[in-house]
Amino acid sequence: MRQTVATANIPDDSANNNRPVYLPGLNGLRAIAALAVVVSHTTLALGEFGLNPNIFGSDMEGKARGLDLAGNGVTIFFVLSGFLICFLLMKEKEIHSLRIKDFYIRRALRIWPLYYLYLGLALLTTYWFNIPVNNQMILPYVFLAANIPFILQMALPFLSHYWSLGVEEQFYLFFPQLARLSNKRLLNTSLILISFLLLLKLFCWFLQKKYGYEIPLATITVTRFHVMLMGVVAAILYYQENKLFLQISTHKVVQVLAWIGLLLITLNKFHFASVIDGELVAVIAVILIMGQVTKRNQIINLENRACDFIGKISYGMYVIHPLLIFYVAQITGKLSNQTFLGYLFVYSIILIATIVVAYLSYTYYEKPFLKWKQKFTTIKSAASMQRS
Repeated sequence: MRQTVATANIPDDSANNNRPVYLPGLNGLRAIAALAVVVSHTTLALGEFGLNPNIFGSDMEGKARGLDLAGNGVTIFFVLSGFLICFLLMKEKEIHSLRIKDFYIRRALRIWPLYYLYLGLALLTTYWFNIPVNNQMILPYVFLAANIPFILQMALPFLSHYWSLGVEEQFYLFFPQLARLSNKRLLNTSLILISFLLLLKLFCWFLQKKYGYEIPLATITVTRFHVMLMGVVAAILYYQENKLFLQISTHKVVQVLAWIGLLLITLNKFHFASVIDGELVAVIAVILIMGQVTKRNQIINLENRACDFIGKISYGMYVIHPLLIFYVAQITGKLSNQTFLGYLFVYSIILIATIVVAYLSYTYYEKPFLKWKQKFTTIKSAASMQRS
């Protein structure tokens, strides 16, 4: 068992496969991202409550602006996903060759039950309230390609956020095949792919600026596989105890700068160049992950019960909140109180409703599938857990 400071929190599962891999603080990052998405989408829907949706400003077209942390929160989700999936697969390779079929079964049991339940509820809602729907766009959602309608700006009502789930599921189609490579070859391949996709993004940016072709840049910006691969690279370097990577990513100054960056994103003040902002956020996410899992020069400890609770139900929060916003608006109608108390009421009721429904979904609907998932799991994960 390795005993360096960087991996002191990682048990040796080769001796005991039933003992979960312990990676502290990751649920806290999930919690931040999930809450940001809910708050941002609530802001954009304030008009349905008779309130001003422009409280965080507006874009160049005059449309209401939400929290930048919402879109960037999805980037954090992507980096986390790439990091955790890759790390667990490397731990699995310590015991036996990768069982790709089991991997796909695990992902299906985690994602699909709530995905398709909510999809059905969203379509029923559009039918019940006579909301226009482009029927041709239903199939991409059924076949886990929700990023396609999103890129074409033809997302169905209550389902525009599904684009990120489509991206993740598509990434999972090919990544297990890459993960079969030796860790060194996987690292080199991931770095090559990241470089290629970044160059491709710059080329697409040139096409848009020079010729007005928007779809190529939108496609690679939305379907950001390279962001997930950045999480993969971080996982490999962490697993290998790469000294330079650990020294840089956990340096106190670097950790402080990462949290300052996250604060600026929260305040809608983070912007360097639109073509690379997402990639910079991914770097920030990697630094924050390393600060949490190593506990070296940790500025803020996200390992607590509140973060753990929100993080565990974050998938449900992300999936269900658009419908909850709609139904709360249907129940309350336009508010006569347009003061601070009116805004406080809307944000509070939606956040509470989202957390409660997500908890009920996790406890009574998702958990049976998660228990079934364990039958196909070699390396169990516990992104946040109490020490014995």
